[in-house]
Amino acid sequence: MRNRIIIALIGLLVLSACQEQPYFQQSFSFKNNTWARKNSPSFKVEIKDTSKAYNFILTLRNSTNYGYSNVWVYLNSKSPDKAYAREPFEIKITDEKGRWLGKKTGSIVENRLVFRNRKLSKPGIYTFVFEQGITKKVLYNVLDLGLEIEEVK
Repeated sequence: MRNRIIIALIGLLVLSACQEQPYFQQSFSFKNNTWARKNSPSFKVEIKDTSKAYNFILTLRNSTNYGYSNVWVYLNSKSPDKAYAREPFEIKITDEKGRWLGKKTGSIVENRLVFRNRKLSKPGIYTFVFEQGITKKVLYNVLDLGLEIEEVK
């Protein structure tokens, strides 16, 4: 019995070591779980190969005390040649009956927004800045915001 447990643990370690890591992954934790309008998480990413497509994954984690059914976010992008773009998008937090839409673990809810197969035009450093875009100056019970970029295979 003990040998089976050891073999199973080794198997899990091997499988987890084989998982491919994202091209980029970083998160920003909000002080006191508060996203003030003046706080704009920023991520700098060097893109070397523009022949590939990338999936951009935005992860927002909030507590179950979050007071709204959604959050509007502006994504401000600056390319290596200083071209600027601003995109608004909505992250739905609950459905119309108030049920959590994301993955809930205890008092934390994780919502992901995926932008698939995005191609970037120029190699170099891209800057992605996120602004909260609702009418309140401060969002309470927001824990962190993460950006993950993976190459499309």
